[in-house]
Amino acid sequence: MSLPLVGQAIAFCRLSAGVRELGGTRQVLTRFRSGEAEKESPASGRDRRNRLSHQRKVVQNLCGGADGLQDYLDFSRHCYNGASTTMLDESIQELLSRSLGRIASANSLEELEAVRVDALGRKAGLTQFSKEMGKLAPEERKHIGQLLNSARQQIEEALESKKQYFAEPDLRARLGAEWVDLTLPAPGPRRGHLHPITRIQRELEDLFVSMGFAVLDGPEVETEYYNFDALNIPAEHPARDMQDTFWLDGGNVLRTHTSPVQVRGMERLGPPLRMIAPGRAFRNESVDASHEHTFYQLEGMMVDREVSVAHLLFFMKTLLTAIFKREVTVRLRPGYFPFVEPAFELDIQCLICGGPGCPVCKQSGWVELLPCGLVNPNVLRMSGIDPEEWNGFAFGLGLTRLAMMRYGIDDIRLLQGGDLRFLEQF
Repeated sequence: MSLPLVGQAIAFCRLSAGVRELGGTRQVLTRFRSGEAEKESPASGRDRRNRLSHQRKVVQNLCGGADGLQDYLDFSRHCYNGASTTMLDESIQELLSRSLGRIASANSLEELEAVRVDALGRKAGLTQFSKEMGKLAPEERKHIGQLLNSARQQIEEALESKKQYFAEPDLRARLGAEWVDLTLPAPGPRRGHLHPITRIQRELEDLFVSMGFAVLDGPEVETEYYNFDALNIPAEHPARDMQDTFWLDGGNVLRTHTSPVQVRGMERLGPPLRMIAPGRAFRNESVDASHEHTFYQLEGMMVDREVSVAHLLFFMKTLLTAIFKREVTVRLRPGYFPFVEPAFELDIQCLICGGPGCPVCKQSGWVELLPCGLVNPNVLRMSGIDPEEWNGFAFGLGLTRLAMMRYGIDDIRLLQGGDLRFLEQF
């Protein structure tokens, strides 16, 4: 035969179906095989000749031409001699054996996929046999169906086994790379670092402690008395309007500065006294590059006998030198603060722009850094200290702005924004 064994088996199924559709029987093929159809045609009537001619054309088309017709007729001879089931068995076994051999010799997943398409694909042999199952005789259909299912199962199992074989090296490599010793102790949390404001605050605390100052703390929710009245800012005083305050129920406030700690310190410790009060303060301000509603301060005070502005300047210069690790340009100008008299504003030349002007210094070239002055006698008197015997100086330092100057930060909002990309730089 000129057709492969599998092709012959599929063709036979198609031919048998075509003959049945024509209403023909076994005798139709018999006539074509023996040539009886050609002999009968001249002796028959016109209708019989036309019908036979039509049958021959249809069967020939099913066979793919005259040569194919002869192949199919030869194959049908074997089939009608009782060999159809045997030939189909051989075809399925041939396909199964060839597919298993290709699977065993495959060296890549791509080759396995090619075998799967050839054996189990929509146009593959097993699929074509399955499509023709309904055209087989009932007794052959059961037997061939079992063979097809068995062949399909064996091929699928072989494919899966080979895929696992290919996957094992990758799995071993991955397990080796990701191997973890579960008996080792946990690494623990990552070490963090201090916020830039905290770092500066601790440096200043160490500096002032070395000069004999105590570090005091106080509540952030203050009474009106300690936040205003005890600092020479009574209710009718216009200085209250200078501090946009967050008022709470019950008359308390979020402290607008850390000065209340100075009053509490004088009441508790009395003179002579050297103290600083670092901490957080709050004001109801519009937020921009140089203003924030929550900020950090460090206020200090020294109460003793015969304290003068010269003492104040000495400590402030020592402070600024320690902070910036270099000499800075400063200016002292008159100011007004109800709790000191006389009062000064100590400004430093902007370290961001160097003087020409920028958003941080409000285009002035100077940054208000350190309000200071001699303690107002009324404040001493409110704290139970005799201003005739004692006097002192006080100052307030913005830790937030100080951090901006030291690290060259051009927007105060970054310090409170919680952005790790920014904070990890420190």
